[in-house]
Amino acid sequence: MTDKTMTPDEVVGRLRSGMTLGIGGWGSRRKPMALVRALLRSEITDLTVVAYGGPDVGLLAAAGRIRRLVAPFATLDSIPLEPHFRAARERAAFALTELDEAMFMWGLHAAANRLPFLPVRAGLGSDVMRVNPELRTVTSPYADGEEFVAVPALRMDAALVHLNRADRLGNGQYLGPDPYFDDLFCEAADTAYVSCEQLVESAEFAKAGPPQSLLVSRHSVTGVVETPNGAHFTSCAPDYERDEAFQKLYATTPWPEFRARFLSGGSEHAYQSAVRTWHEEQQ
Repeated sequence: MTDKTMTPDEVVGRLRSGMTLGIGGWGSRRKPMALVRALLRSEITDLTVVAYGGPDVGLLAAAGRIRRLVAPFATLDSIPLEPHFRAARERAAFALTELDEAMFMWGLHAAANRLPFLPVRAGLGSDVMRVNPELRTVTSPYADGEEFVAVPALRMDAALVHLNRADRLGNGQYLGPDPYFDDLFCEAADTAYVSCEQLVESAEFAKAGPPQSLLVSRHSVTGVVETPNGAHFTSCAPDYERDEAFQKLYATTPWPEFRARFLSGGSEHAYQSAVRTWHEEQQ
């Protein structure tokens, strides 16, 4: 079987400007931040980003890499509204397709199942239809005649997700409380890249968690990257919690200053080193 291990920079080398890019996780939880930081070190831009948005969206928005965002929200969880997302939207830096959380999920399901849309009740009678005039409704062909929103498939060129464990073949395991739809992101994309806290032998999965924790299957994965602490500063339970102190710094520091101190080192190792130095200064 194929060894799919890669480096973050090799993953980014497969991406191109103008792509539709899905990013897994939820808010400030288990985001593939090492891969997002690698993306920021490239010249890739003009992206359509599909995400349950968190600091992944904030970083890409602040750096001017997003052309359109498709999302139900952009939050840091403990900080309700992602500040760099907000600043970018206030200056109309990118277009926004804002969907209800359930509509977003069903859009992922439609794409994963290679369907053009799925009929749902979510969104009816709400402003989702007003702010997204391109959305259409369909009528049931059966006796009930019920009207539904036809949620379009959220098909992506590539997806980035982060999991607790993975093997070299592309199987991925989550050990925290929630899968965050990362399996759907992988299945809805033409290519999918999984970063993980630790690469393990396949036999080790059964020791770490129950069978249902094997969230992502190798058939939907293009590449695997071992990135310890790779979700920082978001949480990756049970491996580590969110770095709330650093998240607050991120949220309150002007973007040029934050970028210069933490994102200009040219590697993930340089970022992690800069974070450790900052924490030492706080003691």
